[in-house]
Amino acid sequence: MAGEELIRFNDVACMRGGRLLFEGLCLSVCAGEALVLTGPNGIGKSSLIRIAAGLLPPAAGKVFRPQSAALLGHDLALDEAMPLAAALRFWARLDGVEEAAVERAMQAYALTQLAPAPVRYLSSGQRRRAGLARVVASGARLWLLDEPGVGLDDASLALLAAAMADHRAAGGAVLAATHMDLGLEASRLLDLGRLSGQNR
Repeated sequence: MAGEELIRFNDVACMRGGRLLFEGLCLSVCAGEALVLTGPNGIGKSSLIRIAAGLLPPAAGKVFRPQSAALLGHDLALDEAMPLAAALRFWARLDGVEEAAVERAMQAYALTQLAPAPVRYLSSGQRRRAGLARVVASGARLWLLDEPGVGLDDASLALLAAAMADHRAAGGAVLAATHMDLGLEASRLLDLGRLSGQNR
């Protein structure tokens, strides 16, 4: 439903290694929206994504996420020994979605021909597309993407932009950390540099 809130941060602070990365962060992302996190390396973009996913507790404040989310981090999180399609179906079963969702996700990222290939043989760009396909197949309305464009060529970046547009049009939302243009139209930007403990 348009306007439905999928995640909200209330006065969130983040500490890593005894260092304050940011504090006082208030944000929300609603259905159909995209929020892009920017700022230099080490400013807390990945940490914010991990807090949003529930993998890292905030040092202060509260995070409200009423529905499940799908995370693309730096690790592929697919079994290296399994064929790609089988590895993606494993996650689909855990997510409680039909296997047809895996086929659609593989098509969305031009991976169908690689279905029988063991994950360990995939190139870096193919591995990134496989991770994105796992996010698509999850059925989650909120996508948490940490540098999703890394390792992708222009054609793959276009596939990513199309997948995100389709997801938002269907009532999903995207929270992405990136250094590059992802082709997210009508997105909001949040520069974490202005909240950084380094700048206080």
